[in-house]
Amino acid sequence: MRRAASALVAAVLLVAMAGCGGDDTPPGELHGTVVDPPFDVAPDALADVDGAPYSLVDDTDKRLTLVFFGYTNCPDICPTVMKNLASAMTRLDDADRDDVDVVFVTTDPERDTPEVLRTYLDHLDPTFIGVTGPIDEIAAVGKSIAVGMGEELPTGGYDVDAHTTQVTGIDVDDQAPIYWSATTSSAQFAEDIHTLLGSS
Repeated sequence: MRRAASALVAAVLLVAMAGCGGDDTPPGELHGTVVDPPFDVAPDALADVDGAPYSLVDDTDKRLTLVFFGYTNCPDICPTVMKNLASAMTRLDDADRDDVDVVFVTTDPERDTPEVLRTYLDHLDPTFIGVTGPIDEIAAVGKSIAVGMGEELPTGGYDVDAHTTQVTGIDVDDQAPIYWSATTSSAQFAEDIHTLLGSS
């Protein structure tokens, strides 16, 4: 596993000179942005929609886990990103699809109850994993992979509209060597996933 993960990071660094590019990205290069050195993902356990502990370190067992922090009442960016991820999964062959998890971490746990999260994700892809928890713990985990939550409010919460909107890739070494912008298309996600998995 370690060998495969090291190869994944090495392959990312070799082929990704482009940022979150558009259609002019040459074949074989990534649309995502490489992080060197990778982010060390916080191991703190949040909770999945069934109430079981869920850690972005201990419970991300696939070769690649794509993580997005957002909220179900978001009117524009969050649904666009999540729909693109759902569409990207349909573009993958079975082998690639089996090696990828998609995790949605709510930034609005007061309204995004486990039931709300599960219903929201089931409309996109029933295999998507929903994660919640106390807002300060969500913010701490997000910070480890450069997900900002905006300014803390006097109530102790955060402005849900202020969170950053990247999708972060976590490898089997529990590091995050790549992220994608909110403008990444489903085809671009699928191409990058195939490239990353094929290189490891």
